[in-house]
Amino acid sequence: MTPSYGLTRAEWRTFRALKTPERIQRFLDVEIGYNKEPDGDTIRSPRRVLRDRLAHCLEGALFAAAALRAQGFPPLLMDLEAVRDDDHVLAVFRQHGRWGAIAKSNYSGLRFREPVYRTLRELAMSYFEHYFNLRREKTLRKYSRPVNLSRFDRIGWMTAEDDLWTVSEHLVKIPHTPLLSNGHGWRLTRVDVRLFEAGKLGRQP
Repeated sequence: MTPSYGLTRAEWRTFRALKTPERIQRFLDVEIGYNKEPDGDTIRSPRRVLRDRLAHCLEGALFAAAALRAQGFPPLLMDLEAVRDDDHVLAVFRQHGRWGAIAKSNYSGLRFREPVYRTLRELAMSYFEHYFNLRREKTLRKYSRPVNLSRFDRIGWMTAEDDLWTVSEHLVKIPHTPLLSNGHGWRLTRVDVRLFEAGKLGRQP
């Protein structure tokens, strides 16, 4: 019997219906509203995201990881660390030996990535030009190794009613690899105005 990880039959059918990473991303974009509360206020499980139809980036990544798991992928998260900005969390997956990502974001350029990247560093760098704050500073600096959420099965991360602080704390404390050499960040130009405006398309204040 296929494991459903504590989900109801209806919930499991919803996840199973999202048969490709593209469908998972589309569901996050269309069916799940953006949670404007700061990440520290809620960390909903995939069950709660499905019920409330709201998610910020970590909640969206958790939902995407659960949906990927329903398709037979390992449920993997990767954390992107920034300066003068919020971190961003991705659900990452591999197809044909290449990495891709699914994400929920208030910025249009920080979402889906096709599985065409040979390494996690390549994948992380694909977000660099699109990762900026409202002062038009390019803020991405580090990335983490993938975290397999099966380590949190003991707390029922897919169905928990309590906020998943344990997952958030783990992502913060694990080692992160720098994307830039020392001092290079001081020489970065500000984001082009057109890219800045495009990145904010559809952004909720």
